[in-house]
Amino acid sequence: MFKHRSLNINNKKIIMSTIKERVEDLNSRILGGDILGAFDEFYSEDVVMQDNDTAVREGKAVCRKFEEDFVNNLTEFRGATVKNVLVSEEAGVSTVEWDFDYSHKEWGDRKYTQVCIQQWRDGKIVSERFLYNN
Repeated sequence: MFKHRSLNINNKKIIMSTIKERVEDLNSRILGGDILGAFDEFYSEDVVMQDNDTAVREGKAVCRKFEEDFVNNLTEFRGATVKNVLVSEEAGVSTVEWDFDYSHKEWGDRKYTQVCIQQWRDGKIVSERFLYNN
């Protein structure tokens, strides 16, 4: 489990945060528009991601490319809201319910609620599944 603690590495004190703190930081970065920077910080090298029943994306490079394509194809971003967050420190799992409203070059106008289920290991997301209606 990923608990709040401090470590001393090479005489430097490193503060480790809880999953709840990591989720709050991640969500704040996304809401602030730093989607790709947040991805770089919070996702594991061996992350696996999936939207609904689409093909699974494996590995940080593949998943980041998908995120880059999403961000680069946004034509208008009207807003995002975090509605609910559930965290199980013991299980290493978080669930975030989002409302999104944006326009996308390929998908057109989109306004929907999404549930994001994240599995954490060593402070990084190793698995993320997005569930939403098209």
